[in-house]
Amino acid sequence: MLKRISILSLFFIFIGLVVAGCSTGEESSSQATNEEGEEETISFIHWRGEDKEEFDEIIRRFEEENPNIKVNMSSFPSDQYEATLQTKLKDGNSGDVFAMFPGVQFETITSAGLAHELSGEEFVSRFIPDYITVGQHEDKQYGLPLQLVFNIPIYNKTLFDKFGVEPPADWEGFLELNETLKENGIERPIIFPAADNGPGQFMNPMMMNNEPDEDIWEKVQSGERKVTEEWWVKTLSQIKELNDKGYFGEDSLGINQSSSGTLFAQENGAILAMGSYMMAQIIEQNPNIELGLLAPITVSEDETVWEGIHTTTFMLAVNEQSEHKEEAKKFIEFLTRPENASLYANGTGQMVTLEDVTYESEVLKAQEPWTEKKTRFQPRYTISNGQVQDAVLASIEAVLSGTEPADAAEQAQKIIDQAL
Repeated sequence: MLKRISILSLFFIFIGLVVAGCSTGEESSSQATNEEGEEETISFIHWRGEDKEEFDEIIRRFEEENPNIKVNMSSFPSDQYEATLQTKLKDGNSGDVFAMFPGVQFETITSAGLAHELSGEEFVSRFIPDYITVGQHEDKQYGLPLQLVFNIPIYNKTLFDKFGVEPPADWEGFLELNETLKENGIERPIIFPAADNGPGQFMNPMMMNNEPDEDIWEKVQSGERKVTEEWWVKTLSQIKELNDKGYFGEDSLGINQSSSGTLFAQENGAILAMGSYMMAQIIEQNPNIELGLLAPITVSEDETVWEGIHTTTFMLAVNEQSEHKEEAKKFIEFLTRPENASLYANGTGQMVTLEDVTYESEVLKAQEPWTEKKTRFQPRYTISNGQVQDAVLASIEAVLSGTEPADAAEQAQKIIDQAL
């Protein structure tokens, strides 16, 4: 009997050890499966809600290739996004991947340590080197600008052909063009959304030849130069002249970016004082419009240095506070593959800063000639001090409200002096 019990005891002990061993192995295997198979969700935030369809398709493809990573995308109005991005990033729960504007926002985010360095990532080599320097801080790459934008007015080529006019080569020609449009019953020769983004866009081509120095805003911020000098007073004077002659129509301060695009698509104006980034949505609203780009030349033809303005923007970045940095970088790697970048470009009508991208849409073909022109990086985005930027834009709004240009410039300089 004792012998039977001993044998049975040994048997059960043996079985227990085997089961325990199997259990331990299964648990390890289960943990490994959980670690590899656990679904992660990353947050992707930006301001271009109009690109939702294209991003949704790219996200669908990414999730198909990476079934354990889900992408939760949110977009916000650009002005709200500029004001709240830093707060959204701080706790790491939002914006594992996020987009940044160049200039003040980029400087603010990188100085706060909220952008993860991307210098060593393989996908950085896919970008055209000259276009990504704007995403560098202290020689390190923190942002990768996806879009190449021309921040110069869009014009209705169909209306120009109808009235026998062409983009002019000097300031007098620009005034004559607008007078011709006005005389032919165009209510707003220039649609100028001064209620939000118009001043920050239109100032760039308006000042580019009045002060050709690309470092001018750095010099203003260092105190070496001032906005009370002729170059800025002249820029304000010319904006005021366009307004006083009625070329902006009535109440430009009541028109915002969204309504300006609709007005232009409805052919209530011949020139839209914004940029190439709005061309696709205009064509979507009115497929019968043929569009082009023009830059107002504010000097004589022989004094012209710059033909237009470009910006590399929508800078892709990874949140330094994120717990999902590797997944975030995987998404940027996927998004910047040539086939996906081509899908984005042709679907949205936005040129991109990547190599090996194929442009097929008519909107992009209309922009391509500007890649060969002598264009200057958007001056406003070289202003890194938010108070200086606000003062500069306020001086434009002031002249639209009737303030004399010299007085508006002096008021701006006082604010700048206090900010420095």
